Amino acid sequence: MFRPMLRAQIATDVVVAAVIGAFFLVTRSDGWPDAVSTLVIVGLSSALALRRLAPGLALAVAWAVAVLQLVTWQPPDPLNALIGGVTYTTSAYGSRRVRLAGLVSAISGSFIAAGYTALQDLRTLEDSGRDARLPGQELQLVLGVFAAVLLVLLLPWLAGLVRRARQAASMSREALLLAERDAARADRAVAVEQERVRIARDMHDIVAHSLAVVIAQADGARYALKADPAIADQALSTISSTARSALGDVRELLGALRHEQGTAPTPAIDDLDQLVTSMRDVGLDVRVDREGDPAGLPTTTQLAVYRIIQESLTNAWKHGEPGAPVHAALTYRPDTVEITVVNRRAQDGASGPGTGHGLVGMRERAVMTGGSMTAGPRGDDFTVAVRMPTVPASGQVPRGRITPTEQEHTRR
Repeated sequence: MFRPMLRAQIATDVVVAAVIGAFFLVTRSDGWPDAVSTLVIVGLSSALALRRLAPGLALAVAWAVAVLQLVTWQPPDPLNALIGGVTYTTSAYGSRRVRLAGLVSAISGSFIAAGYTALQDLRTLEDSGRDARLPGQELQLVLGVFAAVLLVLLLPWLAGLVRRARQAASMSREALLLAERDAARADRAVAVEQERVRIARDMHDIVAHSLAVVIAQADGARYALKADPAIADQALSTISSTARSALGDVRELLGALRHEQGTAPTPAIDDLDQLVTSMRDVGLDVRVDREGDPAGLPTTTQLAVYRIIQESLTNAWKHGEPGAPVHAALTYRPDTVEITVVNRRAQDGASGPGTGHGLVGMRERAVMTGGSMTAGPRGDDFTVAVRMPTVPASGQVPRGRITPTEQEHTRR
């Protein structure tokens, strides 16, 4: 029944209603009002004071005062115009039932006021001994009163309805702005998460590949130290250059994490020869076949090609049969880039230590560029096949799971 309002608003309504009631008490033309007139003034002032706090209760009080006026045959009073303020608040602040009650009150009140005026006019004419008005004059009087009262009661109700609609539109705009702000925050959060995942993939590729080279060279240097110091020295040089390059890449990644405008390492197609050389240095027999021209490939596609081949060769060295050749094929077409890496699986079925992120990372790189990837055993071999468009897509990494074949071999 009561709407939540500030104390200052309630105090303002009470003061305004008290001032208006006092004004009508003091300025009555027939002197100090009698008890009924005083009750009418107090009742309508109270309804005016309650109009925003409890629109339904204010309308009930206004009806009670109107009934009191009808029963006691009170003459029409300008104070009744205050009921218009009550009908305004029923449509502006009231519930659906109160709003409908305000509309019904405005219309029915106009009919009642017109009929009451006609009866009172007839009574006045009888008391004065004058002849009754002609039917046309009586109808004109009734219609005039009906129109005037309807204007006083219905127009405020319509004005309250307009205010309610404008308030609803304003709230809708605010809700839309809040939704847009939340959507922008969500987009920023997704962008940050995607950047974090990208950096995590790069970190995995850098560390996994570099440590694989370092471990292989360190083992070779340890065995060759006494037999051939020159080979050991060469292995130590490879360890030094590989670790130094990895450290530089990691520093750039950390810089990208610390600074929003930091640059992450972006190897290109031209760096594949150096990658193949480093893998051959650790004893992996890599054979690369190239077809087509890679000129004009976007940086993101070149990075994806480099990282996929890097991870595939590292997996072949860690999990493939030692000494078996690894065949890598790169096919550059006008609209697609195809990568195929095939290595012989270890006969003993043993697998090196792995985190399970290698295949997932390669698949994410392929999918983010709009391509696809399959990975799994084919006979005695393990094959990684990737197809990517030359122009990368702008989509996000889907939340779907990797293929069943990849799930079976996530040890890589």
